[in-house]
Amino acid sequence: MNVLAFAASSHRQSINQKLVFAAADLLASSVSGVRIDRLDLNDYDLPLFSEDCEKVLGQPEQAVDFCERIAQADALLIAFAEHNGTYTAAFKNIFDWASRVKKQVFQGKPAVYFAASPGAGGAGSVLAQAVQSAPYFGAEVKASLSIPLFHSVFDSETGKFRDEDARTRVAEAVNSLHNLHP
Repeated sequence: MNVLAFAASSHRQSINQKLVFAAADLLASSVSGVRIDRLDLNDYDLPLFSEDCEKVLGQPEQAVDFCERIAQADALLIAFAEHNGTYTAAFKNIFDWASRVKKQVFQGKPAVYFAASPGAGGAGSVLAQAVQSAPYFGAEVKASLSIPLFHSVFDSETGKFRDEDARTRVAEAVNSLHNLHP
């Protein structure tokens, strides 16, 4: 099973990237034959989407590549960072460009959605938006999980969970993809 994992954030020290890559590692260690493709949104730096810009650029190579990486995956792991209660500008921009390449950006793929924050809210607002909009953009969300107070449950130095309950909940979420394994 090929799994595409990424954080919907361009922050180089993103806690959501740490979360989604740790989740991907948990999946790979519990299901044999899982291959993880780790995507970094910083590789998809495009001008701010507008119809005027699209007339000039057409379908940029990065937007086409983003859609192709999704197409090659059997499943998706996405962790959504929250900026002012919604998606990050970096994610929204590549998503807008990709939706012009393929309206159903997530192409019918099963997905597990996460969100983490340093605060008590756990980026719940953006996670709820992502889950609610998923069917419109071709994602079949198998599980979703918010991780509040991220720094208290995850050790960024080791890349491991400090809190066994958080680790178990993440493992249960990713294992919802287990029955997809060929």
